[in-house]
Amino acid sequence: MMREFEIERQFNIKILDLKPKKGVYHIKTEKGDKCLKKINYGPQKLAFIYGAKQHLINNGFPYVDKYDLNVEGEPFALVNEDLYTLSEWIPGRECDFNNIEDVKIAAKTLANLHECSKGYDPPENSTLKTDIGRWPKIMEKRIKSFDKMRDMCRKKNIKSDFDLKYLKNMEFYKELGKQAYENLNESDYFILSAEAEENKIFCHHDFTYHNIILSEDDNVYVIDFDYCKREIRAYDIANFIVKVLKRVEWNIEYAKAILDSYNEVSPIKESEYKVIYAFLLFPQRFWRLANRYYYNDGNSMRTNMLKKIDSIFEEKDFYLTFINEFKRIYE
Repeated sequence: MMREFEIERQFNIKILDLKPKKGVYHIKTEKGDKCLKKINYGPQKLAFIYGAKQHLINNGFPYVDKYDLNVEGEPFALVNEDLYTLSEWIPGRECDFNNIEDVKIAAKTLANLHECSKGYDPPENSTLKTDIGRWPKIMEKRIKSFDKMRDMCRKKNIKSDFDLKYLKNMEFYKELGKQAYENLNESDYFILSAEAEENKIFCHHDFTYHNIILSEDDNVYVIDFDYCKREIRAYDIANFIVKVLKRVEWNIEYAKAILDSYNEVSPIKESEYKVIYAFLLFPQRFWRLANRYYYNDGNSMRTNMLKKIDSIFEEKDFYLTFINEFKRIYE
């Protein structure tokens, strides 16, 4: 149970109203509307995120959910051994990924964020979060895990609908994973990783519709940096493309719009397209869903997971048409 008076005391605010909303609390205070959030990581990781946001603000990208500091100058409150952050509540609407004009605006915003992320030196008291140079090993490990999950599934005496669908389809997605791994290894991934390391950039790592707010003051804000880390920008670009295109039947015009809009702000190198293609080819959504099911008590969310895996299968033909066309144009 959150103790409101502790939040008030540590952040030196007066809570006038508090309402839960999508995993956070929308609170009204005498200092304006705020977002109160319980986080599931420690102060060292938070220090990296806080520093990243401040770096963006100082580099000309002020459109983030800036943290409030507590009375001791820290970006959190410690209540019953739980950490809470307090940040600005950004009034506005979520980005509409079905609206291609919204998608173009979001792509330009992502490019600006990447440009302004350059030169970030995390605070000394932070935990450095990075996936730079790690993706070939990550992909290799996940490809092997397809077989491990298959073996777990086969050992079950009574198989669920999810199990049967996984067994029927896993070889197809495993093959996609192998192709993605081969393409990544044939690309300039490690050269681009070295450049990203030298430029000290970071990525948002969860650049999706509910974290992109088109505000009432006609600016575009990016919120919720919980997953941000050192990363090559090709990851963020590919991840953004997937999050948009899965909602529009893998219409390649949306991918073109994203890449063209991003290029207007920060030109994408020819060598980066092969890396973007490899990320698009890897069956991350199928892998993540199966991994959650077999390793994180998927039985408790069986119906929801079955719907999600069915939706992946239903869009398979659209996806294959898209990925082949993307390769023809860009790779």
